[in-house]
Amino acid sequence: MDRTTLGAERAATGAGSETVHVQQASQLAAVTLVAGSASRRLASLVERELGLRFAGCTIERFPDGEVSVRVDEPVRGRDVILLAATSPPVNDHLVELLAIADACRRADAARIVALVPYFGYARSDRRDGRRTPIMASLVADLIERAGIDHVVTTDVHTPALEGFFRIPVDNLTAVPVLAAWLRARASRDAVIVAPDVGALRLANRYATELDLPGAVCPKRRLGGAEVSVGRITGEVAGRPCVIVDDMISTGGTIAESVRALKDAGALPDPLVAATHAVLAPGALDRIAAAGVRAMVVTDSIEPRDAASAPFDPEVVSIAPLLATAIRRLLAGGSLRELA
Repeated sequence: MDRTTLGAERAATGAGSETVHVQQASQLAAVTLVAGSASRRLASLVERELGLRFAGCTIERFPDGEVSVRVDEPVRGRDVILLAATSPPVNDHLVELLAIADACRRADAARIVALVPYFGYARSDRRDGRRTPIMASLVADLIERAGIDHVVTTDVHTPALEGFFRIPVDNLTAVPVLAAWLRARASRDAVIVAPDVGALRLANRYATELDLPGAVCPKRRLGGAEVSVGRITGEVAGRPCVIVDDMISTGGTIAESVRALKDAGALPDPLVAATHAVLAPGALDRIAAAGVRAMVVTDSIEPRDAASAPFDPEVVSIAPLLATAIRRLLAGGSLRELA
């Protein structure tokens, strides 16, 4: 049996980066923080920001793959903030999220808020043929059934996800965090590039933050890991480019965009920024082979060992963003400024 204990033997981390006022301290004292195994590192950073510790949560996996969880502290009558990305292996982490939520519900938690920094299956927001599921809708139903009262995501793949829920859904954005990294490295004559039409809205956010022009690569998907990019819309000839997206999975979209930009006369060595580093095996090799030398991502998905990769993406943390969201949720405040 593979056993992982989260929060056990972990001491309180002291004051965070901001002074917690008496009222905020009282609100935080009435909440129980719980983390899934996919977000342990991120949880430790959120702890420091809040000056609190996450409750112990024992997670066991049996030889047949079944998961068993136990929240090691009382939650009766308390708000529970559950931090759990549904990152790869997405099915394991999704069931873990549901199991922890069900455990808290059966223990009579007052409210359960799920912070899901990376929401797996968000791309499946429509049927792409007959007799196919809409997995985003199915996952939304499961989350509600487990007893979760509120879902908070980060740069979710499609805004349509909210429509599958009958509970409140808030989507935070990591664009300001990533834009700060780009501001120190991108040329002032750079162009923000959306690698497909779906990323255009996100690219516009980056362009606004950095006060730079934009361009878009029209993409046609040929398969799960194969895409084709047509003529670039926007002026990129002779200019450095910054390719931005919500997630990088196989790296195929980024690689084809780099090649299309090169054919359009853009300068080599573009920067790449993405919130979610899914990075399937071979993704970094594919991206590096296309000519990318620098990439920044967040820790919404825990960084993997990149020892054998051609380069190591720089990681910026969304822990301050999540800590701010937690404070506002407990105070009954709005998350609109974080979206």
